[in-house]
Order: sequence, then structure tokens, then C-alpha cells
Amino acid sequence: MGLADVITGAGNNRREKVVRVLERPWTHLMRSKTIVILALTVIVLIAGAFLVLNRPQLVTIDADIPAGFPDSAFSHETFEELLRAFVDDKGYIDYQAWHEHGQSRRLLDEYLAAVGRFSPESDPQRFPRKSDALAYWMYAYNAYVIKSVLDRWPLGSVTDIQAPVEVVKGFGFFYRLRFPFGGRPYSLYAVENDIIRKGYRDARIHFVLNCGSDSCPPMLPVLPTGDELEPFLQQAAENFVSDSKNVSINHEKREIVLSEIFKWNEKDFINDLRLRGLPTSTGLFGYIGSIAPQSMQAELAQAADYELVFVDYDWSVNQTRTD
Repeated sequence: MGLADVITGAGNNRREKVVRVLERPWTHLMRSKTIVILALTVIVLIAGAFLVLNRPQLVTIDADIPAGFPDSAFSHETFEELLRAFVDDKGYIDYQAWHEHGQSRRLLDEYLAAVGRFSPESDPQRFPRKSDALAYWMYAYNAYVIKSVLDRWPLGSVTDIQAPVEVVKGFGFFYRLRFPFGGRPYSLYAVENDIIRKGYRDARIHFVLNCGSDSCPPMLPVLPTGDELEPFLQQAAENFVSDSKNVSINHEKREIVLSEIFKWNEKDFINDLRLRGLPTSTGLFGYIGSIAPQSMQAELAQAADYELVFVDYDWSVNQTRTD
């Protein structure tokens, strides 16, 4: 082999090395793109399967609206009479008795038939005041919760109403089920968060909305509207914080033990203070003090620097206790 061949061979080797070096990043890039495409494909397939399996489930109401229903207003009288019959003095519901009484179940369906036909969105003339509209959304929400429990009675918890793929606790009940309100289907989650919380900005709704669980506010067997709604909301707030299972003070541990409702909706409660022109620096403690009855004020004052702790939510169905 001559010198020229050696030089030529060396040059070829250098060129091959350069080509290989240049090919490496491109090869890695193509492999990375392939992996990304495959990953995105898998994600799309999983998301598609999730949407198909968990597609919304529409609840239909097979009933006529109550006899004598007003032509130009909205009446909650039928629902109120049912609550008086099946709600005890502690706000628990006798689902067993209600379930066994077929006529009462039909009357609830009649009330919900009116809810499904009329709403503040579809027929605003039926709800001349903002308080009338808010009352509709709150009471209709509660009525659909009760129907959901009755239709599946006996039921241990609303969280037992599950979607095929239950990604979070309560998904099947609060997100997947869709109920008719004035001809439009809404989930309970949408009614609470998109309509009531955003549209009315009154934190006291959290002391009226009842999700069918033991840790929920008590179901109240009176359904005021119009000017009567304001004192009703105020009384509901006082009743809630006066109940030791929602607010209790442990002086020995220097703790204020609260319902998780305060934790989940803290922003609403703080914003409520702001809307009322009250200081927000003390957070939830300040809010509770602003709505608590006079009988609690002295003890709250002693607990001003106590730690706030939250008790786990009890999702057991709010059935009347027999003990």
C-alpha cells in the first residue's frame, strides 16, 4: 500500500466518522419524535375511552307539573310539603319512609317536572327578583339530590353513585349525572359552581345546599323566596356554626375544629367578608365570628389565636337516625 492509499484511506475514515457523528443527533431526534407521537396517541386513546365510558347520563323526569301550578311564577309548595313530611327536627331525611310512599315520590317528580320545564334562564319572568332565582337553584339542587338517593334506595352514600371510571370521589354523582333545569341539562357541580357561586356570590349558600350526606348542612323544611330569603340565609348560617359538629373549640388543645366545608370554600367566605367591607386578615376565624350568634362570641374571643383544624367529611347518607 502506497502513501497515497494511506492518505486516501485516512480521509475516507474521517469522512465516515463525520457522517456518523452528524447522523447521531438526527437519529436521536427521530426516535424522540416517535416516542412523543406514540405517547400522544396513547393519551388520546385513553382520553377518548374515558369520555366514551363516562359520557354524561341524563336523568329524565316522567311526570306532569303539579296541578294548579302558577301561570306566571314558580311555586316550591309541593317540595316544601314533602320536606315537612319527611325531614326531622335535626334536618335528617327519612328516605325509607319516603321511598315506601309511592305518592310522595310521584309528587317529588311533579315538582322536578316544573324545575325541568322552567328556570330563571328559560323563563326569567317567573323569577322577578334575584332572590327568587337563587331560591330556585338552591331548592332544585336539593330536590335532585333527594331524588337521586330515593331512586337508588337503600344507599350508603351519594359517592356510591359512581361513573364507569371514577377518577375522583363523587365524579359519577356530581359530574356525570345531568339533570334538567328549564330544558337545559346541568350537573350538580355546574349548578353549584358555575351558576350559584359565580352568579350570586353569597357564601351562605354553602349552609343551604345539601348533598345528601351526614356532614352537609341540615335539610330545612321551609323554602322562602323573595324578601324572606335573606333572613333564611342568615339563620341557616347561624345554625350551621352553632352546631358543634361544624364548629367546636378545644381549649385544652388550643384548636378550633371546623367542617371541611370551610376549607373547601375558604375563598368564598373571605370574599364575603370583603364584599361586606369587613377585614379579611383573620381569614376563616373572622368569617365565623361575623356570622356566629351572640352566644358564641365570648368563647370565640378566647380562641382568637387557636389553630384551625378540619374534621374529615362524613359522606354517609343523611338518613334519619333511629338511635
